[in-house]
Amino acid sequence: MTVLLAGLSTVDVVQRVDGFPAPGEKVQSGSVDVAAGGPAANAAVTVAALGGRAVLHTVLGAHPLAGLARADLESCGVTVVDAAPGHPDPPALSNVVVREGDGERTVVSRNAAETGPIGSLPVPPEDTRVVLVDGHHPELAMNAARWARARGVPVVLDAGSWKPVLDELLPLVDIAACSAHFRVPEPDLHARGVPAVVVTAGPEPVRWSTKDGSGEVAVPRVAARDTLGAGDVWHGALAFGVRLLGLPELIGFANEVAAERVRHAGPRSWLAAVSDKGRGIG
Repeated sequence: MTVLLAGLSTVDVVQRVDGFPAPGEKVQSGSVDVAAGGPAANAAVTVAALGGRAVLHTVLGAHPLAGLARADLESCGVTVVDAAPGHPDPPALSNVVVREGDGERTVVSRNAAETGPIGSLPVPPEDTRVVLVDGHHPELAMNAARWARARGVPVVLDAGSWKPVLDELLPLVDIAACSAHFRVPEPDLHARGVPAVVVTAGPEPVRWSTKDGSGEVAVPRVAARDTLGAGDVWHGALAFGVRLLGLPELIGFANEVAAERVRHAGPRSWLAAVSDKGRGIG
């Protein structure tokens, strides 16, 4: 099954420490990882790990760091389509510190603030069955969502924070998967035309609502070793399972995959552990 993911790719520099430094303090890290990150990119890695065909529409450019991110994503089975291949500036960059004791992380990120201008909009694969957008590159998000709406392909929105493009994008969305910190200006998401709204809150139950009802799904209790990208992994699992499971079961599946991610330290150590989960519903 092909899933198209349109949005942000970053280069993540991840260091693990015993404790977060105080202002002005220097600490020695126990390990360093460099990998591609970002909501859409992490979701794409998840789709590929679960056994889907992940196609990522993003902006990387021609800087050497972009080559690092591209190579990492491709090694994870993601097909990368760069909408600004000649842009010379560095791609979006995130500096991440993960605390050993509980897997909590702190992130300093530039995101898509100064990424290159998009050239011609990429064409989605004709066999795309699901589209996920994160809104970080508005042109890519609208292009993918309009294409999907015209063909009856479900659109999942990773709604981490309000972005101006959402005024135009939300009427094209089938499932808005929001963080607990997401705030939408009036009217609410259902009034804006979104059929299903899902709200995650870390280890707390995931809440969902549709025109026919609402409920919540418990999150597995695990010993967290690394929470970096867990929400992105959750969104990727949700997109992978949209056509295969009903909403409460779909949320439970995404919860299980994200729980597997936080059990493992490092940006890629969890991948092999979720492959059986994808085969279980595929």
